Amino acid sequence: MNATGYFTHNDCRMHEMGPGHPECPERLDAIEDRLLASGVGDALDRREAPLAALGDIELAHDRMMVAAIRGLSDHLADDIDAGGPAYAQIDPDTALNVHSWNAALRAAGAALAATDSVMAGEIENAFCAVRPPGHHACHNKAMGFCIFNSVAIAAKYALERHGLKRVAIVDFDVHHGNGTEDILSGDERVLMVSFFQHPFYPYSGTGTHAGNMVNVPVPAYTRGMEVREIIEAIWIPRLEEFKPEMIFISAGFDAHRDDELGQLGLVEQDYAWITQRIKDVAKRHAQGRIVSSLEGGYNLRALGRSVEAHIRVLADL
Repeated sequence: MNATGYFTHNDCRMHEMGPGHPECPERLDAIEDRLLASGVGDALDRREAPLAALGDIELAHDRMMVAAIRGLSDHLADDIDAGGPAYAQIDPDTALNVHSWNAALRAAGAALAATDSVMAGEIENAFCAVRPPGHHACHNKAMGFCIFNSVAIAAKYALERHGLKRVAIVDFDVHHGNGTEDILSGDERVLMVSFFQHPFYPYSGTGTHAGNMVNVPVPAYTRGMEVREIIEAIWIPRLEEFKPEMIFISAGFDAHRDDELGQLGLVEQDYAWITQRIKDVAKRHAQGRIVSSLEGGYNLRALGRSVEAHIRVLADL
């Protein structure tokens, strides 16, 4: 048995939001190329992401929101057949093409299938190389490059379908995971820990929040050693106290110093260190069970290197 599963699907490459958009299909190519060149890909248990069932999507999202996105996708296909535009805008940053609906279902389906495989003991942990990302998608609204919130869906799925009592979410994207907080705020079965650049999009996460949300805003140009100190002082004690039975990671790599969409100063070694600290908690309390899903990361070379560093730790390479 390979300890680490790698879930992806070509449908996730088919979604795109127009020329020059930073959340582009080439992100997945950059990850694949790096895993191939480094040999890390050979050590992974590769699996194809299924389409998530709508009933599972609706564990985290309002049924009318899901229906509205499906309707928008169907209407777009009709418009294209009639010579209309190739994209339908959800917000100024987020659009659908005719492949986006399936891509979003695959992204969520990867996290769900990974959860099933980890819970069954087939693999110890998993990384989902998927897009669109998810952590800005709220209960009743898609936004910020995100359509469905794969990690929030999977966390609810682990609780509702697998009967776990406590799950943790770790979000190290440069942006606050406002959608995850919107969906899970106040749910005492979930502990979410995060750091994020502030003030910065989506300009949230610093007001009054529920006790199960451990939000740590940091200023621009914060470096890796400062983030490590925050994790040791704030995240780890809360995670140890909570004793999660499974850990989900919103794995955004846009806090990298080379990423132009943020202004934080992390490097690959910081992502490896963060992953090891998460893995240590999972070993103590969760039988090592971790499901990590790709969020941000827009400098293609930095993204590939950072995901490699993250997966090396997950897979004990």
